[in-house]
Amino acid sequence: MKAKVTKKERVFDGFFKVDQFNIKADKHGGGTHDLIRLNFERGHAVTVLGYDPIRDEVLLVNEMRSGILAANEDPYEDALPAGAIDEGETAIEAGKREMEEETGVTINTLETIHAGAYVSPGGTSEKISIIMAIVDMSKAGGIHGKEEEGESIKTVIMKSDEFISKVQKSELKDMKTALAGHWLLSNKERLQSKYGLNAKKVKKSNLSR
Repeated sequence: MKAKVTKKERVFDGFFKVDQFNIKADKHGGGTHDLIRLNFERGHAVTVLGYDPIRDEVLLVNEMRSGILAANEDPYEDALPAGAIDEGETAIEAGKREMEEETGVTINTLETIHAGAYVSPGGTSEKISIIMAIVDMSKAGGIHGKEEEGESIKTVIMKSDEFISKVQKSELKDMKTALAGHWLLSNKERLQSKYGLNAKKVKKSNLSR
């Protein structure tokens, strides 16, 4: 099965980009067809699951999200810190930067949950990487973000059991946050065993503000 772009045209060029593609694609039943598709371009992104294995808590943020508002729902949704991966950055580097910008917490101990999954491949090329960071929750809290970018981001600290329960009950509607919640359910005991027993060493060597 093959698909080929025969023409590409940028139809909107603002903070976000929209490209129109003319595509000739194979059909599963045989033959080909010509398609026109719009593609929303915004680059790739990263999100960070901050977890404290000592206090068994998860670090979330609460910020007004216009996409949820457009869907006529409460736009102040608890979710994982996230942001764009800038040109020349790795997902890990971007995750560290976004975590500090959105929560004020500096992180060094990380694991990759997913190297990059397509957000909505029917309409955008964006992929989001999901990483986990060990966080000292005693140093987390407050309101953060870049005022010049219109950000007002509140830190939310939640017990992991409550976080996982909200994910399982579909009470948290942000997809990347839900995926990370299911990952944490399967990995929490391992994280507590790996990082929790050496709490003082981890905090001194890997965690700072």
